[in-house]
Amino acid sequence: MPETVIRVENLRKSYGEVHAADSISLEVSRGEIFGIVGPNGAGKTTTMDCIVSMRRPDSGSISVLGLDPLKQRKALLKKVGIQQQESELPDRMKVREAIELFSCFYGNSTDAAVLLSRLGLSDKKESYFSALSGGQKKRLFVALSLVGDPEIVFLDELTSGLDPRSRRSMWDLVRGLRDDGKTVFMSTHYMDEAEKLCDRVAIIDRGKIVAMDTPESLIRSHAYSLSVVMGIPDSFSESELESIAGVIEVFREGGKTIARVRDSSAVVGIVKMLVDSEIELGNFHTEKSTLEDVFLKLTGKEIRD
Repeated sequence: MPETVIRVENLRKSYGEVHAADSISLEVSRGEIFGIVGPNGAGKTTTMDCIVSMRRPDSGSISVLGLDPLKQRKALLKKVGIQQQESELPDRMKVREAIELFSCFYGNSTDAAVLLSRLGLSDKKESYFSALSGGQKKRLFVALSLVGDPEIVFLDELTSGLDPRSRRSMWDLVRGLRDDGKTVFMSTHYMDEAEKLCDRVAIIDRGKIVAMDTPESLIRSHAYSLSVVMGIPDSFSESELESIAGVIEVFREGGKTIARVRDSSAVVGIVKMLVDSEIELGNFHTEKSTLEDVFLKLTGKEIRD
């Protein structure tokens, strides 16, 4: 059995009438990438902050590496690394100085040169914090979270605001942390990010976990297998497509007709019907269901930015 390194039971945290964490329960195993996913304001950061003792929960129990975050906070912070969603350093502090400062907090700090090289910041070590780009600042804060060679790394909205290339670079970094044997607990509102990176995810909305499993299992359990996207005349009846075996629903969206189907055999039936009806196709392609489809089905709303 994998070792459980994070255990949360019935975590509650409210701000007035807003329930930021509403009976949150979860377990994380050593060496996995576990993600809390959901829209901004869903309760992801509040949950993470309670786990790492940055906030005091109203009720519930939390154990991280066998430690109580509130009663054994000092011991815990020596074993974990935290990259928060919003962080700042003095404008005139150099990258090298920040690494050296944070290294003083740990007895087993990672070699600064190795850390900067890994994060692609070697050529920026003498640069002031104010001179760094948004992506470079993100990488610096990840470097600072790794200074103490932590067993668990907490990453809160790691790639928010980054360009696509920087996002992919961060994804490689997260996978590298897992390959090094570290446990990664991350939050993100990017469903594609969670689907590609996480071994397991907890979908959270309005402070509640609405589903938790591997991305593949969630998609298999809660979403349609395929969507068939077609550019066909509006005059062609949707009911005709719905009569095909394996077609679950048909609707029009953005000038296109979309059929949700159970498997690829239904696609063959759709093509045959359109050919037999001499329908001239414009666009025609299939799309696999994603974690975003799962979120939309479970919450009944689009992801809120």
